[in-house]
Amino acid sequence: MLQQLDRILPRVQKPARYTGGEFNSIVKDWSRVALKVALAFPDVYEIGMSNLGLAIIYDLVNQRDDWLAERVYAPWPDMEAELRRVGLPLYALESKRPLRDFDVICFSLAYEQGYTNALTILDLGGIPLQADQRGEEAPLVIAGGPATVNPEPMAAFIDLFVIGDAEEALPDLLARYQAWRAEGGRDRVEFLRRVAALPGIYVPRFYDVTYHPDGTVARIAPNDPAAPPRVRRTLVSTLPPLPVRPIVPFIETVHDRVAVEVMRGCTRGCRFCQPGMVTRPVRERSTEEILATVDQLLRNTGYEEVSLLSLSTSDHSTIDEVATRLAERYADQHLQISLSSLRVDSFSVKLADAVARGKRSGLTFAPEAGTQRLREVINKPLTEEDLLRSVEAAFQRGWTGIKLYFMIGLPTETDEDVVGIVTLIRKVLALGRSFCGDRAEVRVTVSTFVPKPHTPFQWAPQCPPEEIARKVAILQRGLKLRGVKLSWHDAGESRLEAALSRGDRRLGAVIERAFRKGARFDAWSDQFKPELWEEAAAESGLDLSWYAYRRRPLGEVLPWSHIDTGVTEAFLRWDYRRSTRQETTPDCHYDVCSACGLQKHVASCQALFNAAIEERVAVRQAALAAGRGRG
Repeated sequence: MLQQLDRILPRVQKPARYTGGEFNSIVKDWSRVALKVALAFPDVYEIGMSNLGLAIIYDLVNQRDDWLAERVYAPWPDMEAELRRVGLPLYALESKRPLRDFDVICFSLAYEQGYTNALTILDLGGIPLQADQRGEEAPLVIAGGPATVNPEPMAAFIDLFVIGDAEEALPDLLARYQAWRAEGGRDRVEFLRRVAALPGIYVPRFYDVTYHPDGTVARIAPNDPAAPPRVRRTLVSTLPPLPVRPIVPFIETVHDRVAVEVMRGCTRGCRFCQPGMVTRPVRERSTEEILATVDQLLRNTGYEEVSLLSLSTSDHSTIDEVATRLAERYADQHLQISLSSLRVDSFSVKLADAVARGKRSGLTFAPEAGTQRLREVINKPLTEEDLLRSVEAAFQRGWTGIKLYFMIGLPTETDEDVVGIVTLIRKVLALGRSFCGDRAEVRVTVSTFVPKPHTPFQWAPQCPPEEIARKVAILQRGLKLRGVKLSWHDAGESRLEAALSRGDRRLGAVIERAFRKGARFDAWSDQFKPELWEEAAAESGLDLSWYAYRRRPLGEVLPWSHIDTGVTEAFLRWDYRRSTRQETTPDCHYDVCSACGLQKHVASCQALFNAAIEERVAVRQAALAAGRGRG
């Protein structure tokens, strides 16, 4: 193996992607461990190495002396070609062992455009793609990660899914698998039957899906007594300690810094945001834990930059204290502190200013929509005054650049809303010039709305590419300004993402056909080949546009209806209806509980829920007394 690698690595880009041996990587003696796990990330090394979830699982598994975890990433097309040319199987970085030698392969499915890469990893690893075609000697194939809240498109290829927080569920599952094998277990289906009822475990082969003549899902039902009718995601009530000896790569990665997850979950309730819905409730790390973790990470890696991560970092209850103490503690060590997902308010500006250490090149905000009306539709009720006040504060404090994220194709969007983006950007630029002159820069990134499962907008259609192109043209014409840089996402890629996000298990045939035709790295604009997906869909008798652009009735059985994330479908329907009336739903972190469903299962939500019910009853009674109650 090593001699063959020596011959092919000089022929590929960035050979350090495939060598292993990085600082803090863990290499164990295979003869001394009972369970061997390959952690697979279906994208290139630089992206996979920046995935904190995979790093957490790597650390968890390797904490046990009798287990080992090793890493594998999707090879870039040049490396795939070389592996196939010389007949070398895909291997894990630590031991260089072929994937087929492992007991378990765990995929982290972070986004749908990585599905064909997952099949590449299996195929190059010598593992049959279809779960029902694997013999007893083949590794058990597991998948988790954000994309698995709709596991159906990948159902044919995965033995079981771990849905939700994996820190407790995955080690328990692996321990059961080890014990079952120690007992002499060989029948894979029998093991799957043993674990099918565990929280968060979804075994696709134990569920049958039937369809109406029009192609919509008629029913999803267990076909085995061991399988529950609905699979509820796993949830850790207290965030476990983060790994403090992460692997330090030889080459620059997408996020080339240490990362600390300061908080998990978000209650802001943006109606397009899947992570904000499926990671509830909010769970914070304490100030002292964050500071101690940063200390250890910097000491064990040598990095000079730390990123404080969450879906809404400025919502952490002590983030100002955390940022200030970090800046003071490392004042003489040139530590850079980056803050992700800041609110659009003056507090966020002050927070960013506190950690800037003199470097004030740019701040990032996400208004998402250009008009107040549309921001209320999507439940992001910040006002234009909020944004301009924050921008003004940033420019006053010496920041020279502002980056703004918007979406187009949102439900109910009109041309007036698109023009609203232009108007807002022009006002931001004018403010910048008043403080910074020609140095002021506004970078605008526009993405296409993708309706996601388990969100209030899961029933909404995606905007077709020709409409997206027309809206982009409006932005291009309106933003031909010195100091403004406009970029946008490819509508074809967003269409594929929407189809795979909202797809049923019939799309597995499309994914496999697209893979066979050469589809790889579909999240990369220079690698994405939409014609391969069109051919694959046509040959499978399916239409990707039907999945992406169709408005779904509120009563339709959705392909993910059997997956319970904790937020109920009743709440999502209620919130979707509110969006059509431009009614915002309060953030329960600061306001009343909206009864999303988690209060039935999470103790911390119960008190808020009870208070909210009392308030709703009072409002309802007052409305009835006034003769304006609704049925």
